[in-house]
Amino acid sequence: MSEQSFTAMAGPKATGAAPEIGVGMLGYAFMGKAHSNAFKKIPYMMYPPPAIPKLVAIAGRNIEAAQEAAKRYGYQKVYGDWRALIADPEVQLFDNGGPNDAHAEPCIAAAQAGKHLFCEKPLARTAEEARAMWDAARQAGVKHMVAHNYRFVPAIRQAYELIKSGALGRIYHFRAVYLQEWIMPHYNTPYIWRVDKQAAGSGALGDLGSHIIDLARFLCGEITGVSAMTRTFISERSKGDGTLGKVEVDDAFVSAVEFANGAIGTLEATRFAAGRKNYEVLEINGERGSIHFNMEKMNELGVFWVGEQPKETQGFHEVVVTEGHHPWIANWWPHGHIIGWEHTFVHELTHFLDCIVNDKEVAPFGATFEDGYRTACVCDAILESAAARRQMDVKY
Repeated sequence: MSEQSFTAMAGPKATGAAPEIGVGMLGYAFMGKAHSNAFKKIPYMMYPPPAIPKLVAIAGRNIEAAQEAAKRYGYQKVYGDWRALIADPEVQLFDNGGPNDAHAEPCIAAAQAGKHLFCEKPLARTAEEARAMWDAARQAGVKHMVAHNYRFVPAIRQAYELIKSGALGRIYHFRAVYLQEWIMPHYNTPYIWRVDKQAAGSGALGDLGSHIIDLARFLCGEITGVSAMTRTFISERSKGDGTLGKVEVDDAFVSAVEFANGAIGTLEATRFAAGRKNYEVLEINGERGSIHFNMEKMNELGVFWVGEQPKETQGFHEVVVTEGHHPWIANWWPHGHIIGWEHTFVHELTHFLDCIVNDKEVAPFGATFEDGYRTACVCDAILESAAARRQMDVKY
């Protein structure tokens, strides 16, 4: 490989020092790990970076676990209370990776303190709660983004560009499933916060369904109506102290949906799909072609174009979305060298830092708190439809 090729892969020479953004992280578990990993990679992989994330502080309910996370990831300070983290003047960006019941109050307080807001999905347990968060962010004039990282998969962004360019023509169908298995009986999953209605708000709907609802809105536009069913397959789970907790959230849901543009579709999510680990699959059918995507093969995009091939060879073909001209790939490796799930967080947080330091709009590529609110409205309508056993309009 030529010296010129190596130089191109390394990225352009930086012409000035990038500003620092002080990060305060709430949460140290799954998402705290994913976000921290992304912040540390941004300066040298998304080169030159729009800003340098400075890992100022981390907070959590379990101070020992928070201290261990700070040591592991390199945060300078540790707090046992999110209020102290928000009061820290060095924190400019509040990253909320806590459970769903810890989204609204801390984010609203952080907005009122003038901190920019990055919050895990679902934004809130209900649309009402999400609206309060959006209102607080708007009133404070801070940047706000929901961590719908699947918008930042290169193949998904490529699909977005194809649809917006009109290449698929009129959109007829959107269908998506998100299937996991981790709370099936053989796992003996105890009564954790994700099955607690007070903490989570909903089950598979908020945990998994919010992702595919967001992608449906991102790719095909506003959802205007739903007709849904939900199921709870295990009604009680062990609390580990000899008592049982009542499960009042959905283990699975399925919904027919209609879009403002006239398209129709289906959404399904479950945590009871044996053999499925993180199986998120979507397909979009238009008048000029179709797109198919599987998150477990996230570097590939299945495409079919009407009339493009002789009928003897016509069919779907897989595009490996790793060329240098594809979204974000030039920041990583030579074409054909695939990237992974964790890179989506690098992409989305780079986008958010760019919006902060250069005063850019988070939308349409990033999910704003308005998007989080609208997704919550769809979630609420799905639960209402399932309870009433009839079709519901989505009310924004």
